[in-house]
Amino acid sequence: MVVKLIDLDFIKSRRLIFNLTLNDMAKEFGFKSPSTYLKYEKGVYSFKAEHLPILCKVLHCNMNDLFLEKMLLK
Repeated sequence: MVVKLIDLDFIKSRRLIFNLTLNDMAKEFGFKSPSTYLKYEKGVYSFKAEHLPILCKVLHCNMNDLFLEKMLLK
């Protein structure tokens, strides 16, 4: 079985490529604090479906770029 997971390393690397700070990202998402965004980027919180288009816009990527495919063994 193949599952798709959010590629947190990709998200962080794209943020750094475009010189976006945690504060920049927090503002894009409407978060009050950069530490809230950081919890999403670190995987403490899970990105929600409504976050994905924002990530694509800010990180200049398409939706498929945000995901990793992992094979689960039974």
